[in-house]
Amino acid sequence: MTPDILCLGEPMLEFNQQPDGTYLPGHGGDTSNCAIAAARQGASVGYVTHIGADTFGNSFMDLWKAEGIDTSTITKVDHAHTGVYFVTHGSDGHEFSYFRAGSASSLMGPDDLPKETLKAAKILHVSGISQAISATAADAVFRAIEIVKQAGGRVSYDTNLRLKLWPIERARAITHTAMAQCDIALPGLEDAEQLTGLSDPDDIADFYLSLGAGIVALTLGAAGTLVATPDKRERGQGRRVKAVDATAAGDTFDGAFLARIVAGDDPFKAARYANAAAALSTQGYGAVAPMPRKDAVEAFLAEGGAT
Repeated sequence: MTPDILCLGEPMLEFNQQPDGTYLPGHGGDTSNCAIAAARQGASVGYVTHIGADTFGNSFMDLWKAEGIDTSTITKVDHAHTGVYFVTHGSDGHEFSYFRAGSASSLMGPDDLPKETLKAAKILHVSGISQAISATAADAVFRAIEIVKQAGGRVSYDTNLRLKLWPIERARAITHTAMAQCDIALPGLEDAEQLTGLSDPDDIADFYLSLGAGIVALTLGAAGTLVATPDKRERGQGRRVKAVDATAAGDTFDGAFLARIVAGDDPFKAARYANAAAALSTQGYGAVAPMPRKDAVEAFLAEGGAT
């Protein structure tokens, strides 16, 4: 059975700095995080990528299988490694350091795509990072979008701007072109400000709607989310928690939001749920470990969503 949600991109082994200065190993990569977050909300999810035939790649395979994610569209390669990144925490928040040049995922191209699986998916989720890691990966994302759209599926895109991977001019050109082909735009405010040159959330939402998206869910950090469609818009307040690490809050929002969209929620209800999931994900260190499951999110919402 083909998963309802397919995520495509680069998984990366994570080393996250702890309060004592040591680094805790874990798993990351924005679209992999999204896939796991969606699966923890009960969605049917698959992942499309290349990983190295190495210890780190094997670790991801074990993780995805444990999370119930379909791994039939994941390819192991002998000639390239699985990417790695470090998260360092300071007074200005968290900082990422990447070791991904030549990674297995960055070598993926249009000819490597699982076309039949893509045709059957309800939603394909990709990101700016999925395209920034290499020219061939950017082309693979464009081809995947084309396949899904031609088959009647929907496409979700998170800007996830990383200027260490590409210059702002190329990021704008690629992400705007991709967004013009997407149904669900999931930009973050800071990314969107740099990509669009706009600062007002409503103006940013209008920009992405004008490109063709039917749904824009603009995440505003602790301030919540602005959700807009051509006919309606609504601001959802952020949920109060004692946050310690926001490494994968945006990815958790994406996964929870898409899971609820597939389940039949309208985008405004889906965003309220996803805000709660994202808030809960900031209460522990690392990308994956603190991601809540459906029962925890529902309990949090039932309690009023504040801790």
